Amino acid sequence: MSLDKLMSEAKSLASGHITESAELVMGDGAACGGVSPALALLSADEAEAARILQICNACRYCEGFCAVFPAMTRRLEFGKADINYMANLCHNCGDCLHACQYAAPHEFNVNVPKVMAKVRVQTYTDYAWPPTLGALYKRNGLAVSLAMAAAIALFLILAVAMTGSLLHEPLAGDFYAIFPHNMLVLMFGAVFGFSVLALGIGVSGFWRQVSPGKASGPAVIETTKDVLRLRYLDGGHGKGCNNEDDAFTLWRRRFHHFTFYGFMLCFAATSVATLYHYLLGLPAPYAWTSLPVILGTLGGIGLLIGPAGLLWLNFTRHPEHGDDAQKPMDRGFIVLLFLISLTGLALLVLRDTRYMGLLLALHLGVVMALFLTMPYGKFAHGIYRSAALLKWAIEKRQPLKVKLGSD
Repeated sequence: MSLDKLMSEAKSLASGHITESAELVMGDGAACGGVSPALALLSADEAEAARILQICNACRYCEGFCAVFPAMTRRLEFGKADINYMANLCHNCGDCLHACQYAAPHEFNVNVPKVMAKVRVQTYTDYAWPPTLGALYKRNGLAVSLAMAAAIALFLILAVAMTGSLLHEPLAGDFYAIFPHNMLVLMFGAVFGFSVLALGIGVSGFWRQVSPGKASGPAVIETTKDVLRLRYLDGGHGKGCNNEDDAFTLWRRRFHHFTFYGFMLCFAATSVATLYHYLLGLPAPYAWTSLPVILGTLGGIGLLIGPAGLLWLNFTRHPEHGDDAQKPMDRGFIVLLFLISLTGLALLVLRDTRYMGLLLALHLGVVMALFLTMPYGKFAHGIYRSAALLKWAIEKRQPLKVKLGSD
């Protein structure tokens, strides 16, 4: 059978799979309006993803590009859980779009990166807890992020101003002279705890839905390696992603590394400072040569370079490589990370001046805004993607149940 004929059959199957499957499952279609319960749950974007995956499953030209395509070949049909799983497994590198002979202007109009991006952001809302906040951030990500940061910062600035210490005599970097330690712990501990809880509930629901199976030690190790080195941002060939056009670039991977490891260094700095405070009885401020300050400074530099680069790539990226509707959400997260680093480094440099209180209020406002939006936006993609990578590491070690052609 020729490939074109196979593609034609795949297209026919994909466009009619909902109706045909409904007839098989429901018989005369009396229940559920003629559509099986499982298929009725698919959104328009998920149905489009199922159509495209059916075509890709017949072609298999991109099978070596990333984990999405070998995971796809282990299935004949694609339900909601399968589609959500593969959408989060996709790293949106864009390479398969330029390699695809069935992309527009072909009548099949195959665009894996765009449809996966649309489904991926839908999962953040579908599994969000509580759902209302996820929907709000999805629609107005940049505006919500900046408004929340500004509102919290303004509240803290007014609180400091009411004490008469907004512009003050130098306090030798003693933050707790502005905001008592216990108050900061209570405020940020509660917000961070809520974010962890909300994100945990969402990812747990996603994990149960995709039915991953039992994780073995080798699967966990492989997933950890893939996450830490961002394996699938190399395009499957080591040359990188596509951004503005079909040219390969590794800058997306590099800026992600700056951002990820910058964030982790800042988190490590906070953790070490906590140990200093509670275990060693050494409260802040810490010297420039201390471990918390060194870790925080390096992390802050990473969080300036990484987000700035990612924002530049976001503005210059080809529109067919992703979903334009979610760019405000992406940019909101990137801008928050950049502002956290900018205000944090400024606070470190000027902590011995009369502007420390003002800078501290600004920095804390941005940090709290990030914590509040963590479960509902771009931060969540790292957690969901890690879960999808773990499922793939588990799944690839299981026997192949579907065998077609030369499999």
